[in-house]
Amino acid sequence: MYSQGTKGLSRIKTRIQELIALADREICMEPDEFAFRRGWTVARIGFGARRYRDPRFDQLKVPSRIAEEVS
Repeated sequence: MYSQGTKGLSRIKTRIQELIALADREICMEPDEFAFRRGWTVARIGFGARRYRDPRFDQLKVPSRIAEEVS
């Protein structure tokens, strides 16, 4: 009987986690689609929280000094 109770609690826990994940996807669906269409990376950082990043930022360079301020 004890194992049946543990199994039941495990199922309930799994179902609750699935519902939370579904709610999270529903909340962030529109901004995620916007980001994916633009080729951004999306990192889930918590319930209803995302970090969006445009990979082109990695390609930016700091301009070098222009010929020592053109003597």
